[in-house]
Amino acid sequence: MTGLYSLTEEASEVIASEAAEETTGEVIGSIQESVEETSGLIGDALGYVQRALPTVIIALVILIVGILISKLIAKLVGKAVTKSNVNGAAKSFLVSLIKIILYIAVIIMALSVLKVPMSSIITILGAAGLAISLALQNCLSNLSGGFIILFTKPFTAGDIIELDESVGTVRDIGIFYTKIITFDNKTVFIPNGKVTEAKIVNYTETPTRRIDLSFDISYSADFGKAREVILGIIAQEKLILKTPEPIVRMSSHNNSSVSIDVLVWVNNADYLTERYNMTEAVKAAFDDSGIEIPFPQLDIHVKDKI
Repeated sequence: MTGLYSLTEEASEVIASEAAEETTGEVIGSIQESVEETSGLIGDALGYVQRALPTVIIALVILIVGILISKLIAKLVGKAVTKSNVNGAAKSFLVSLIKIILYIAVIIMALSVLKVPMSSIITILGAAGLAISLALQNCLSNLSGGFIILFTKPFTAGDIIELDESVGTVRDIGIFYTKIITFDNKTVFIPNGKVTEAKIVNYTETPTRRIDLSFDISYSADFGKAREVILGIIAQEKLILKTPEPIVRMSSHNNSSVSIDVLVWVNNADYLTERYNMTEAVKAAFDDSGIEIPFPQLDIHVKDKI
């Protein structure tokens, strides 16, 4: 029995030893396979990097050089805008907008070198741009109007203009709004989209301006005398320009009066002052000369009862 037991024990040890050797071999084989696969992957990656490295370098060069050129262009545009006396906020916005557009163009160029499919990216950008433009339609209208005003210059800051039933001095031309200070010191903000569509009257575009006045006298008054009185006042007014020559002519026959048009030229800065001076002086001179300034009258005729 003792011999049989030891024989069995020896057989078990042999079997266990063989099993351990087989397991160790399988593990070593598995490790070798993993190492070979990893080496293959690393080799493929290195090969891809080697093949793609020139393209990546070119893309990086395009990106870096493109950004530098974009900054240079934006700087040159900023200097050009500064020379054109564009509003400071408008200048900053314009330079930033140009810089962003150039950056996007540079990035697209770099991605195209890397053979990234650009059709989907451009489609996404187009869809996003369309959605933004629809959502900000009014703002974009005012924005484009602001740029039209800043570059076409129908008026500049400091001009006296008539716009959207408002008359006053242009205080500021912004990106979205034009700011006007009226003569009664009200601040009016007009959207630039409306400005580009509206009729604009610029009173300071030229150095001189004509004052148009009309005075009425009665039919019984002497028109020649009235005309001489007005011409005498014009000759005494130092703010009235000699050229163009003033005009004093009869303009119409009304129901109860004769109208005399008086057209004189002054410098823009003297417009309101001389308009008031002429109106006051003509009234005083007509009173002194006995020239009647009529007012509406109604004659009533009463018939006797039958």
